[in-house]
Amino acid sequence: MAAGPVDLGWWLTMVELPALAALFWLIWRSRVELQRRIDVSAAQNTSDCQENRDGLAAFKLDVARNYVSIPYLKDVERRLTAHLLRIEAKLEHRDM
Repeated sequence: MAAGPVDLGWWLTMVELPALAALFWLIWRSRVELQRRIDVSAAQNTSDCQENRDGLAAFKLDVARNYVSIPYLKDVERRLTAHLLRIEAKLEHRDM
């Protein structure tokens, strides 16, 4: 069997075209898989963001229901200060 020069048409048909087709297929599949992962990630991020917004809204509602308001807190502080001043005055009056 004598090995002669390789015919360019044979080389293109048997080696180059299948190799290029395989590379094209790999790139296409990688692109489709990447796009699918991006879509899944975007959907997950959207749902996570919505859950965070819902949680924040629930927390704000809980704070509004269960914690005192500033005016109420100032009123309580004013009454406590008045009581403490009366107690102090009584103690000072008693010491004299």
